[in-house]
Amino acid sequence: MVKMRALLSGYYGKGNGGDEALLATLLQMLPSHVTPVVLSGNPEETRDRYNVETCDRMAPLAVLQALRSSDALIWGGGSLIQDVTSTISPFYYGGLMALAQKMGLKTVAWAQGIGPLLRPQTRWLARQTFGNCTKISVRDRASAALLSDWQIPCIIAPDPVWALESKPVPGLWDLPAPRVAVTLRSHPQLTETRLANLTRALVDFQKATQAFILLLPFQKSEDLSIAEAIQPHLKDVSKILCLEDPQLLKGVFRGVEMAIGMRLHSLIMAASVGCRCFALSYDPKVNRLMEDLEMPGWDLASLPDDPNLISLTWMEHYANGDPLSPEQIKSLVDRALIHRELLSQAFL
Repeated sequence: MVKMRALLSGYYGKGNGGDEALLATLLQMLPSHVTPVVLSGNPEETRDRYNVETCDRMAPLAVLQALRSSDALIWGGGSLIQDVTSTISPFYYGGLMALAQKMGLKTVAWAQGIGPLLRPQTRWLARQTFGNCTKISVRDRASAALLSDWQIPCIIAPDPVWALESKPVPGLWDLPAPRVAVTLRSHPQLTETRLANLTRALVDFQKATQAFILLLPFQKSEDLSIAEAIQPHLKDVSKILCLEDPQLLKGVFRGVEMAIGMRLHSLIMAASVGCRCFALSYDPKVNRLMEDLEMPGWDLASLPDDPNLISLTWMEHYANGDPLSPEQIKSLVDRALIHRELLSQAFL
């Protein structure tokens, strides 16, 4: 097969475990005759971790040169095209895609979670760029419905991180068992009062279950301070685990009984290895996962004010909740591999 070069664009090199997991999975799924070049916020770190060629995502001349030397551009997964958390983000990714299309590159929108798109200009840009893509895969029904409204064909499959290979975490099995993983992130809906209630509930839950609590920051800049605020209330019965490698992050969940998470990919990783999950949703993408898997949880905006009720609910799920069955997990992993088939088709 003819060798090709593909420029990979996503929220890479920013220390976000979910986006790094998408990159790791994309590299795992890329056809062998395609050489990846990754646009990264930390090119040296990305190069060293994945053994790939990299380029500074914010260096315009270098990005332009990388486009000129590539045969394709891949939008590499996740909620890149949305204007809720950032108004600039969709213009960065959309502008890059439009430029690649103008230059005649193959363009692949891979494992996208589209929206919310609240502004007319971002909706217009999204419609134009998706409409000119060579191939598109999305990870949820809402994204597929939006593209269908725009009469743009796409393939739908579960988030590719379902199929990410995990690595064993050194020292994990030396920690006391049973273990419960907690992944919280900073967000306007996670107010001081709600964080205090969750902390109180976590203390009560730990006492009742005697579980060892693993506090997992998925993005240190957003999550570590919250883990550090909780940890003193759980002295000697908790540990903060900062892991940069997404395969190690996924490996953590192989050694825990239950996961309590805000982060979408913490819940996907946990569910994919047969762990009970309880969601705390701050975003429609988490709600979609809860609906698809019938996963228990609360929207943060409607979190109970009573820490006792929170802890009792967690205890009930810990004692009696069911993880996904091996058959359900196999089905989700097999269907997630559809994203790999799309890449194979795009680079024939």
